[in-house]
Amino acid sequence: MQVPVQITFRNIASAPAVEALIREHIESLERFCGRIVSCNVVVEESTRRQHQGKLYHLRVNLAVPGREIVVKRDPSAHHAHEDILVAVRDAFDAARRQLEDYARTMRGDVKTHETPDHGYVARLFRTQGYGFIRSSEGDEIYMHRNAVLGKGFDALVEGEQVRYVVQEGEGEKGPQASTVIPLGKHHPA
Repeated sequence: MQVPVQITFRNIASAPAVEALIREHIESLERFCGRIVSCNVVVEESTRRQHQGKLYHLRVNLAVPGREIVVKRDPSAHHAHEDILVAVRDAFDAARRQLEDYARTMRGDVKTHETPDHGYVARLFRTQGYGFIRSSEGDEIYMHRNAVLGKGFDALVEGEQVRYVVQEGEGEKGPQASTVIPLGKHHPA
């Protein structure tokens, strides 16, 4: 870490055991992601009166290249935070999850969802349970009756517009749609 860790206690006396626990959590985060530039932690005792014990509020700010990760734990939403050790654990668990998301993004492991392609039903062979879709590029894609969502294969008509997802690899009849979503005959592209 390029900047020394800052731990601040507000409305509460500094507790060496709590500070040591916070430093352990920070070291764990650093082992996971060595790109942390700075870390500021604020531990605060809630000033609102409660019927039961005191509640603790934690704020963790982590600076990493290109992003700042901020975790705030509101004590009113977490009555388990009457125990300061639980409040510290929960805050750093949330920080770790955000740091994992950041690391996945930096590696390029972010999941992307394919947008379904657009086409229309070119030919149907109802008794055999399959048909073909004509893509907007002019290619034919095979579809089995089990791939059709909505009202199903039996409700399809030739010329009806559909969205579809082509599965990887080719089947016996060429590219095959794994999912077909009927849009209707006059649905805008």
